[in-house]
Amino acid sequence: MTEIDQVDRQLLRMLREDGRRTFSEMAPEVGLSVAAVKRRVDRLRESGVITGFTVQIDHTKLGWGIEAFVELSYTGTTPVGEIVRTAYEVPEVQAVFTIAGDPDALVHVRVRDIEHLQQIIDGLRRAGQVTGTKTLMVLGSWTRTA
Repeated sequence: MTEIDQVDRQLLRMLREDGRRTFSEMAPEVGLSVAAVKRRVDRLRESGVITGFTVQIDHTKLGWGIEAFVELSYTGTTPVGEIVRTAYEVPEVQAVFTIAGDPDALVHVRVRDIEHLQQIIDGLRRAGQVTGTKTLMVLGSWTRTA
């Protein structure tokens, strides 16, 4: 486990809020030189604490405004790798979470409309050894940024 201090936490919070923030913008806020901030961020990247930088997208502006989670249940002998493969090739799938208990997986999807969602669910039902599904529509969401 990588040891991080309060300054590292501040840097991580700032980068989560805006991954394009420059070292010179962050330095005065944490009371360090630009070079010291760069060294700390480099160390956090090299240690694997920071795994990458990304962009946040408003999917509704691209026509993909419906979001849902689909619970998938499988036959008892299905390997975890097959569970992930069931959804891996489906571009509407944003993430697959294999979980303990019932169901076996939780699949996060984004679609254009309800008809599109039905097509994706039908496809997931036909894939692999799926024995059942349950769909949960997202009405709203909140994500921690710090």
